[in-house]
Amino acid sequence: MNWGVYKVYRTLIETMKSVTLILILLLTFSVAGCIEQADPNENKGASKKVTFGYVLWDGEVASTNVVKQVLEMKGYEVEAKAVDAEALYQGLAKGDIDFTTSAWLPVTQEIYWNQYGDQIVYVRHNLEGCRLGLVVPTYVEVNSIDELNANKEAFDSEIIGIDPGAGIMYNAVNAIEVYGLDYRLVPGSTASMTSELGRSIAVEEPIVVTLWSPHWAFSRWDLKYLDDSEKVFGYEDNVDTLTRMGLEEDMPGVYDVLTRFNWSHEDVQFVMLNMENGMSPEEAAAKWIENNPEKVNEWLDE
Repeated sequence: MNWGVYKVYRTLIETMKSVTLILILLLTFSVAGCIEQADPNENKGASKKVTFGYVLWDGEVASTNVVKQVLEMKGYEVEAKAVDAEALYQGLAKGDIDFTTSAWLPVTQEIYWNQYGDQIVYVRHNLEGCRLGLVVPTYVEVNSIDELNANKEAFDSEIIGIDPGAGIMYNAVNAIEVYGLDYRLVPGSTASMTSELGRSIAVEEPIVVTLWSPHWAFSRWDLKYLDDSEKVFGYEDNVDTLTRMGLEEDMPGVYDVLTRFNWSHEDVQFVMLNMENGMSPEEAAAKWIENNPEKVNEWLDE
């Protein structure tokens, strides 16, 4: 073979080898790139379980079931764990609970926030203007606690209460003392209080009860709080969303939904009222979601 031809041949062979090597490397990088693109999806928790803590109050049962179903729409496996308030904050601080939408702050659960707040991530208010106090039907002309003594005959000198150990009952006892009310606080249960409230409203009799919001009673009947000039029942709370540290990095998809989740008293009371009327929490939540696609899409950023 001619030496010049041989050199050309060898050069061509070496060039082909180089091109082949480059193609192999490009293919390898391409595959690696595809793998790397899959990892962020995994990090978003599309196939991960998320643990959702809540307290067993009707309003928090309602919000928990709504948010649970919304996250399931995004493909998450959600474990809803019912705990008491202290265990809720402990679980968030330890990382055993991923998030909650059940934090009543800055008043009701202040003691737990003061203890664990530096180990927890605050996200946002999801429900604003929550309060408790003495409540009457709107047809009652009395508008403040100060006016109760002057109208005690109309109310039979009774305030209809709930469970004796409930915090709102301690507030009511304090209100009787602070305002010098010539009234008797009648203990019972939430069910007996709402039953008596409904009976009185049916015949438009005056009645004063211990109540809080959100509560389904405000959706069923026209009610109003009596002004509390001495702030015996305290200031308004908000219901807040909290997460464990690191959730935003571990499950950004979950965290993004939580940053947008907020609703109104009318929303949560719709779910609560349907629960009171016999629906399961899951059914009541599904009905609200079906009736509010725009708000759900806003939470999902869709």
